[in-house]
Amino acid sequence: MQRQPAATMRRRVLTAPPVWRELMLIVLFYTAYTLTRIVLVQDGTGPAFAHAGDILRAERWLGIDVELGLNQTLLSVPWLARTANIFYATMHFIVTLGVVVWLYRYRPREYRWLRTSIMVATGVALLGFWLYPLAPPRFLHSEGFVDPVTALHSLGLYASDASGSLTNQYAAMPSMHAGWALWCGFVLVKLASQRWAKVVGVLYPATTVFVILSTANHYVLDAVVGIAVIAGSLALSWLLYARCPERILDARRRTVRRIAHRIAPRAGRGAGRARADSAAAGGASRSAV
Repeated sequence: MQRQPAATMRRRVLTAPPVWRELMLIVLFYTAYTLTRIVLVQDGTGPAFAHAGDILRAERWLGIDVELGLNQTLLSVPWLARTANIFYATMHFIVTLGVVVWLYRYRPREYRWLRTSIMVATGVALLGFWLYPLAPPRFLHSEGFVDPVTALHSLGLYASDASGSLTNQYAAMPSMHAGWALWCGFVLVKLASQRWAKVVGVLYPATTVFVILSTANHYVLDAVVGIAVIAGSLALSWLLYARCPERILDARRRTVRRIAHRIAPRAGRGAGRARADSAAAGGASRSAV
């Protein structure tokens, strides 16, 4: 019997993976991010500021050092600066999570390769955070940059010492704010059926890039590299899922089945014990009466 090509097998996958597996992936990547922060603190912040100087010199040589002008323009409109601070602190997580949930629920056929693409991009970014720590522009007061959160006493991602200590503030290269925003925009433009959603898919990445530059949280080169990372991971993930050899697909399916078979008996035993305990409790109550 002739075997079906990998692309045909991929199109036949109509359901998204189990929720528990997706939650495990989230925990894994959050743990990796936390570990990179610990390593960076141990190494000190000297390299991060040295890299910041290198980035500024490279941008000035290329003529793309627009961050300071955008930062000063934003600060001249306080209400807009406060809005940008809140946008930076919240939308990165809210929009990305919302798109992932929407994709999982309403576009399961496309979920796997798109989820894999953002995971791959985040993994590459974690290596960048570790190997190339970078101080954001808002730390470079001698260059004229001002943090709008502290200047306006505004709500923001690093509005307090506690919030700042829980986050790697030197993880600027590549910018995953820009990368994740492009991923969300790509998903909406490609898969949303409503025109307004496609418009949001175009405007959201553009707005995000403006915000991360004007709030002095990222450099132009950070955004460029973040966009390149997510674009490369999208292309790689699509190739793996659309052109993946069938023997690899078979090995993946066998691995998933083995994991499921190991977990299912344990869950069944747990349910059996729960039913037995319930029955015993019911008998005890009847005898007491």
